Amino acid sequence: MNTQVDSLSIASESLQGSGGGLLFNEVLFGVAILAFFALVVMEKMQPYRRFTQQIGKASFVTNTTAFIFNNVILTVLRASSLFFVAQQFSSFGILSGLSSGPLKWVLSFILFDLAIYVWHVASHRFEFLWRFHKIHHSDKSFNVSTGFRFHVFDLFLEIPYKCLFVILIGVEAHLVLAIETLELLFIFFHHANLTFKREESLSNFIITPSLHRTHHSADRREHDSNYGIVLAIWDKVFGTRKEVVPEKIGLDIIEAENFLQLFFLAFITERHIRRILEIIPKGKKRGG
Repeated sequence: MNTQVDSLSIASESLQGSGGGLLFNEVLFGVAILAFFALVVMEKMQPYRRFTQQIGKASFVTNTTAFIFNNVILTVLRASSLFFVAQQFSSFGILSGLSSGPLKWVLSFILFDLAIYVWHVASHRFEFLWRFHKIHHSDKSFNVSTGFRFHVFDLFLEIPYKCLFVILIGVEAHLVLAIETLELLFIFFHHANLTFKREESLSNFIITPSLHRTHHSADRREHDSNYGIVLAIWDKVFGTRKEVVPEKIGLDIIEAENFLQLFFLAFITERHIRRILEIIPKGKKRGG
């Protein structure tokens, strides 16, 4: 899912008023970035699935370009202001009565992970949200950089949802940012083109690459599953867990070979693409 998106664009502003949380968030974000590069190296050394060099290179370039573009746009338009507005009302939420400490952090993390799970499900179920979220699924490869592959509108739509979470749950915006950064670390992890010993056992507790690989299957019956970001419990509780090895990664009907195609693809629905594909063979047949 796309929780990584606003972390960079709002980090410098959101953390200024968070006192001691500044250093903690900076260290946490640094760990996430180091983990990204470490996973890239590990993928190169021993990938779980080998993609062609052309697909792998196009995926990495397009995904990192999307990350840079999205964060520039989010910063220019000051999406972080939504978090500041939400923070003004965080004292009225469910957990607002708890003092800031380990218990509140753990409960906030669990509830936030559940909230993102719900948003992720909605992004697949509702066509308006799916038209933007499908950009994430258009990657024909599956690697750690796929965690960067999001449409900028997908990210904007998620921001008010997170603000609503801050208000209802009663969590300060800087704490949400810390949780997001932690989830960014897991996003890098479960998009990694890797496998390891005891992965199956670990997948009973957190989302692993094998589970999320199914989520990126070309078969929609398979990729409409395993919506979790960190905790594996939500897919178990709501019956959305699937443990299968996908034959193919990405969406067959969607092609996006560079960032511009990636951006404009969101404005063409799959229904329109199917109609175009249906018309082309007819035209060829008549021409023959």
